[in-house]
Amino acid sequence: MRVRLPEERPAEPPTGFKIAHPMLSQDGTRAGFTGVSLGGALPYGVLDEAHCVYGLRHRAPHRRCDCGFHCVHERTAAEAMLCTAEHRSAVLLEVTVLGVYIRFELGFRYARQRVRTATVGPCACGAVAVALADAGWGRPGWRGFADSCAGCVRGRTAVSLATFARLGGEGLRVRAGGGAVPGAGDGLPEGLSVSELVAEAALLQARLDWFQSQLARLGDRGSGQG
Repeated sequence: MRVRLPEERPAEPPTGFKIAHPMLSQDGTRAGFTGVSLGGALPYGVLDEAHCVYGLRHRAPHRRCDCGFHCVHERTAAEAMLCTAEHRSAVLLEVTVLGVYIRFELGFRYARQRVRTATVGPCACGAVAVALADAGWGRPGWRGFADSCAGCVRGRTAVSLATFARLGGEGLRVRAGGGAVPGAGDGLPEGLSVSELVAEAALLQARLDWFQSQLARLGDRGSGQG
């Protein structure tokens, strides 16, 4: 006799928390995320459906497999994972659990999700991040990005937090520190807000400073050749 799992029918979809690495498609037109453990090989969009990472044809989440999206119930539990060295460049996600899910003591394993908010940590130098910059690694068709301040962007490929939110779509909001940078679909009029303009200006200024320093070095080399 097979024991059936209890079924839940909540009035609203549950909310959970997880950590992930921000990703940008090779052509720079789509933003997404990739997990830090089992599902790290499969980047996903802001609104996406889970697939079995082992290539099996069953629908996720399957009771006899560990496939599906994963999240924890408590924000503090997800934040604790950011303390480890290998996860320092990850971001904190607040997600809506959609579709079929299996509830565990600490969290959910589920079929579909919508990423509502991504909270970006400080730059590796300790300054407040104003952009997400190429982290030097990736997956086929996707490049991994990490939080960066204006001074550390230099010549790397980078996007502002507002641009990442817009490319992610589906109402994604990207936060840095205590502030929020709204993306498309949040009910605000089109165009950049003051905070977004400040972030964009800081990013452009950092790039300009880097290019000027490179030009100065080339000029020094040229004058030294006599």
